[in-house]
Amino acid sequence: MNISQFAGACEVSTDTVRYYEKQGIIQPAPRQGNGYRKYGDADVQTLRFVRGAQALGFSLAEIQAILPRLAEGKFGRADIEQQLSNKMAQIDEHMRQLKILKKELQATFALLTCKPELPVTTMQSTATDSGSGAGAAVAKKAFKKPVAKKR
Repeated sequence: MNISQFAGACEVSTDTVRYYEKQGIIQPAPRQGNGYRKYGDADVQTLRFVRGAQALGFSLAEIQAILPRLAEGKFGRADIEQQLSNKMAQIDEHMRQLKILKKELQATFALLTCKPELPVTTMQSTATDSGSGAGAAVAKKAFKKPVAKKR
């Protein structure tokens, strides 16, 4: 099958196929005499595996590390369980960080004291890093009403 047929069978765009080839996720298909790529059923299975793993949250780098062992038949159930356990632990950690971020956002929202119709300057709204790991910031003293200068 050519690249269009292959992409259609895998429900991706031809650009996605080319990107995966460029990144080394899938092997470049051999060219036919007319210059068209020639894909087979094994290529479809590989690309479907890649897309399925991505849907489960695996990065292309993680998938790329798995593929050679999978192709060699050296990726067993214990390996799958380990990969899935690691991914679940990453998700648990991400959820923990998101909960912290949500609390920080709620705290920042609760500290808003400026009037909605007044502009806020960057000096008033500078937040400090909370260390949540999610790039979150807490503005405990931010968003306060500007202090009028004495004349």
